[in-house]
Amino acid sequence: MITIGQLASYAGVTVKAVRVYHARGLLPEPPRDASGYRRYTAEDAISLVKIRTLAEAGVPLARIRDLLTADPGAFAAAIAEIDRGLARKAAELRRSRERIAQLGGGDRLFVSDEMAAFLGRLREIGVSARGVQLERDLWILLQSVSPAQAAVWFADKRDSLADPEFQAIYREFDAAFGWPADDPRLPALAGRANRWLATRAATDAGAASAAQAARAAVPALDPAVTELIESSATASPGWERRAELGRELRTGESDPAGPSQ
Repeated sequence: MITIGQLASYAGVTVKAVRVYHARGLLPEPPRDASGYRRYTAEDAISLVKIRTLAEAGVPLARIRDLLTADPGAFAAAIAEIDRGLARKAAELRRSRERIAQLGGGDRLFVSDEMAAFLGRLREIGVSARGVQLERDLWILLQSVSPAQAAVWFADKRDSLADPEFQAIYREFDAAFGWPADDPRLPALAGRANRWLATRAATDAGAASAAQAARAAVPALDPAVTELIESSATASPGWERRAELGRELRTGESDPAGPSQ
């Protein structure tokens, strides 16, 4: 007859683990002897080793008691079921690790690789960190609520960025975030942007393209989302005033440059 400490030592577990197994009904508690100590037998040690082995293999404690008394066929079936569950958890963990690893990739955690490359290009042409973050956050929203609309707008925005004039307008618009509403540069910026948009619209009108067909096939964006996007353009007095001037100058057509422009 051995003590609980000896039992735990022989089975390679802690005394606390033995008590947990008692509480879960996996290992029966022997009666106390005249000295008040519980005494265990070799059979208890063997049962404890089996419990430890199953637990270390990933078998839930709630399943161990049934497995200890199962016949070979039932035991094999139960182990196969548990293995499938562990495989699913392993796959979930792998996916989680992949997502965690992407944290080091910055933007790629939230947007596609293509979008992340676009944001990198914005940095290259001199757009501020604040401007890049705003652009990224708007695309996160758009790609979530309307992937089709986001794809069309993104194609337009990416193509526009190849134009040096658009790049210059974008940088100036980015800088206008900190301008006051009465900044004398705002009317010129609004006029420059509208001239670029008019030229772009004329080019689109003169050439039927797959892009035009794609735009026509995309359902209208949810008005609530449109409002959220438009609100980002009035996040500063300078931007709000630029938007007002642009509306005064434009013919009322929607801005093909997409969000934040």
